[in-house]
Amino acid sequence: QVQLVESGGGLMQPGGSVRLSCAVAGTFFSINTMGWYRQAPGKQRELVATITSGDSTNYADSVKGRFTISRDKAKNTVTLQMNSLKVDDTAVYYCNAEIQSVLFRLREYWGQGTQVTVSS
Repeated sequence: QVQLVESGGGLMQPGGSVRLSCAVAGTFFSINTMGWYRQAPGKQRELVATITSGDSTNYADSVKGRFTISRDKAKNTVTLQMNSLKVDDTAVYYCNAEIQSVLFRLREYWGQGTQVTVSS
């Protein structure tokens, strides 16, 4: 069974930094695109950043230049480095991955979510 295990997050001050990490655990054939999404109170879940298996990245306009997504294929992890944090970055952040099983079935997985709160 495949699971996405997130770490990081917490309470940060505006202008601060935090790193979120997500590890894929379990048995699978390959990982395609990985990414981070976030959901603020009363709002829909939105894309933050994605990274393909070829390391192509995509960012929401609101985080461009402040956040950096990266992945370690050997460790099956994806990391989101968040700098110059703003109060509007406050949300629950979810890791996402498209994973191909040993039977070559493609499925989307989600982490449990980690809270990031930016407040003075």
